[in-house]
Amino acid sequence: MTAPPSRDRDSAGRARNARPRDGLGRPLPRSDTAPGGPGDESADDVPRIPDDLVVTPSQAAELGGRLLAEGRPFHAHEVFEAAWKSIPGPSRELWRGLAQIAVGITHARRGNARGAVSLLRRGAAHVTEVTELAGSPSEVDAGFVAARATEIADQIERDGLASVADAALLLPLRRPPDE
Repeated sequence: MTAPPSRDRDSAGRARNARPRDGLGRPLPRSDTAPGGPGDESADDVPRIPDDLVVTPSQAAELGGRLLAEGRPFHAHEVFEAAWKSIPGPSRELWRGLAQIAVGITHARRGNARGAVSLLRRGAAHVTEVTELAGSPSEVDAGFVAARATEIADQIERDGLASVADAALLLPLRRPPDE
């Protein structure tokens, strides 16, 4: 009998998952991770955001915003989560709300309407509440992002996930100039 593979751990003993993931953050099957082996799906392996990423608000807005606009919400979530964990003070909670919105979009892209609605609403409420108290960095139009997240959640609840165009899930962090 073979023992199951041990989990990846960092120097503090926290679990890390080094398995390759697809563009929506889903782990690829272990059998598909052997380069050149049967079922090699390495072309689907998308580079991950490092677990120990430390970013400034400006860097988080630029990188996370670009990833959201490119349709990579799982990876944007990882950037926003890194900002949430590394930025001190009350504005750090803005990044928590943005991470929740990015996860909501990830759920929508994966076909999970209930999870999408829940996280889009939670993130939008959190972003709105935090920005009323602490403001938001100039790189993020928090009101716009919260409103769009709420609109997407409303549409999913009203008309179903299939009614949301892929383009609607490419959420910029600033209002486009033509709106």
